[in-house]
Amino acid sequence: MSMRKMRKTGSEVLQHTLPITLLIGLLAAASSGCGPDEPPRPEPEPELTVEEQIAVGIEAWDIEPLPEAEPQDPAKVELGRMLFFDRILSGNLDTSCASCHHPREMTSDDIPLSAGTGAEVDGQKRRLGQGRTWTARNSTELFNRGVSAWRTQFWDMRIRTTDDGHLLTPAGSRLPDGLDNLLAAQAMFPVTERDEMRGERWDTDIHGEPNELGRIVDGLFNQMWSKLMVRLLENDEYRRLFAQAYPDEPVDEMGFEYAANAIAAFEIEAFSAGPSPWDRYVAGEQGALSEPQKRGAAVFFGKGECAQCHSGTLLTDQKPYNLAVPQFGPGRDPDEPLDIGFGRVSNDPDYNFAFRTPSLRNAALTPPYMHNGAYETIEEAIRHHLDPVASLKGYDPSHLEGDLSEMMHDDPALQERILATLSPQMHEPPQLTDAEVDDLVAFMDALTGEGADDTIDVVPESVPSGLPLDQ
Repeated sequence: MSMRKMRKTGSEVLQHTLPITLLIGLLAAASSGCGPDEPPRPEPEPELTVEEQIAVGIEAWDIEPLPEAEPQDPAKVELGRMLFFDRILSGNLDTSCASCHHPREMTSDDIPLSAGTGAEVDGQKRRLGQGRTWTARNSTELFNRGVSAWRTQFWDMRIRTTDDGHLLTPAGSRLPDGLDNLLAAQAMFPVTERDEMRGERWDTDIHGEPNELGRIVDGLFNQMWSKLMVRLLENDEYRRLFAQAYPDEPVDEMGFEYAANAIAAFEIEAFSAGPSPWDRYVAGEQGALSEPQKRGAAVFFGKGECAQCHSGTLLTDQKPYNLAVPQFGPGRDPDEPLDIGFGRVSNDPDYNFAFRTPSLRNAALTPPYMHNGAYETIEEAIRHHLDPVASLKGYDPSHLEGDLSEMMHDDPALQERILATLSPQMHEPPQLTDAEVDDLVAFMDALTGEGADDTIDVVPESVPSGLPLDQ
């Protein structure tokens, strides 16, 4: 049975949307004079209804209902499902993709920074293992990643396509050909990260054997991928699954890109949520939103200025911004105490502390928020935008997981470094009332897609390696 949730809408005309030219005309000040020598007297501007304000935003910011994901080959999906949940892809045989992107946690892990390889498992929660370091970033959700509009992956955009279609990744020219899409390119890299899945040079795996992946020198991506394929193809069940997924290809000639394509196919099939109330509203269903949600949408496109960055059907412009998010944790570079985000990837200091605008689809399901999970609720994240400087300087880390509160970077000099490259949009933030913030939070609930909170049925009972599953 297909895991795809049936969609009810998708390509309908925006039936309720007033033409933006008409609305602009309504807003223009018409003039009339009482006599030939008197100056024109402006007439009062007509006040738009909430629905008309939303209609302006929909047209101005290129909003359309979320398109249905392309159907995926069932054999490739099944291979990807096994790989996604199997710890065989990690150096220490203790971490799978699902460890940090579990359907139970809405394809994330519900903690600020993830605990990768070497983690201690307490029931369904992963805790930082002894002698280990937190990963630098919050685990991103995986919803609707098959939509063709995606051009970037990861918070720091280290995987992205340029305007001319060129794919940029940490592997550069060493990236193999044959990747199906941007999501498959993303799937190539968590297995190469020491803190996520690969492990350290001195590690031993769960069987007490040396970690062969960890011993490979950093940057030798092809050696890592080749070692993983050798491991996978030593397993008879995986050989069968690869042969079924790619019947025209010799199994022994397959590289890790075949595994990555399968993982991407599974993620697209399993985590492509159906239409949200917002999608139904955009498609013409006036009653799809509650009154608070409508007011929130009007604030979103108007006074709140949210659509300046959260635009388009995905509700993200996929560009990097420095929002002065409070910093804690290890960062991405051993020589840099702070996580400078896209500044490190681009080697451009103007982008220090800038991170990609996240999609807001299904955001209500996936706390905590920001690139490092600094805020536990959507309301807290919204209020940070309303006064980023005060939020940075007054941040209370006491709620953070484990020892993260002790890894807070709150030295005034470091905070000034962050503020030195604050994005221009944050210099004059909007001023919203408490009621308007409440309405924005209500609007976020309207962005939850059908079935997004019910994907647990994709978890298999077992995986080919026989290793334990993340519960």
